[in-house]
Amino acid sequence: MSVNDLTIRAAIVAGLAIVALLLTGWRKNARATPKTLRAETGEPRVVPIIVERQVTPPYRPPNPARRLIALVSSGGISVLVGAVIATVTAFAIAVVVTTMTNLLKQ
Repeated sequence: MSVNDLTIRAAIVAGLAIVALLLTGWRKNARATPKTLRAETGEPRVVPIIVERQVTPPYRPPNPARRLIALVSSGGISVLVGAVIATVTAFAIAVVVTTMTNLLKQ
């Protein structure tokens, strides 16, 4: 199998994947159906909802120290997640490149 054949087959698979995505996007969404009547009177069943009113404390924004801690921790988490994603991506690309190189050498 030459590089040309491999490229053509990859393009065909990519084209078929795009067509499949387009076809799944064109299907009809679920439509709302009318609720069924459960009571014998012909009216829909009504379930009473009890509402409790409670006094809540007023909102107080967090102090600057808490904001700084939140900023530092969210930044650290984002750097950690980015490093993990970069490592996994680099490993996957390395595996693909070595596999394709070995296939082309045959």
